[in-house]
Formats: sequence, C-alpha cells, structure tokens
Amino acid sequence: GWWPVGMAIHLANGAFFGVAYHEVRRRTSTDSRKLALAMALGEHLALYPLSYFVDRHHPRRAKPGVAPLLSLRGFGQATWRHALFGLVLGRAA
Repeated sequence: GWWPVGMAIHLANGAFFGVAYHEVRRRTSTDSRKLALAMALGEHLALYPLSYFVDRHHPRRAKPGVAPLLSLRGFGQATWRHALFGLVLGRAA
C-alpha cells in the first residue's frame, strides 16, 4: 500500500511547488524558465539533507535500481530529476 501514499505525497509536493512558483513569478520579472529551473534546483539543495530521514524509512530502500539517497549516485539522480521538473514547469508556464 505504499505506492498510492507515495504518489499522493509527490503530487501534493509538486502542486505546492507549482503554487509557490506561480506566486514568485507574479512578483518578479525574471525569465520564467530560468526561475523555474533555479527554484527546482534550489528546493532540491535546500531539502536534500532531509534525505537522511527518508532514506532510513523509504519502502523501496535497497531495491534493485534504487540508489540510496545519501550517495553520489542518489544525489545525481535527484539533481537531474529536479532539473527536468524545473525545465518542464518553466516551459509550461
């Protein structure tokens, strides 16, 4: 039963991020694509230390293809995923 819960958490986080991005974009004159990418990567870097707690309790921990979050590989995967999210959000906005 972890999959629906995890998906709901990720969707809620993405929606909250979208609202925050919208509000920041309304108040600044920064290019929307650059702003989305910067915010997505900034959120990743700011919250990455919390991976310590997620990594200890995540249900897919130690499954094939799932890197530990607190590793260079895990950091790299999370970085490119956040960059992709930022690029897609900036393009869609």
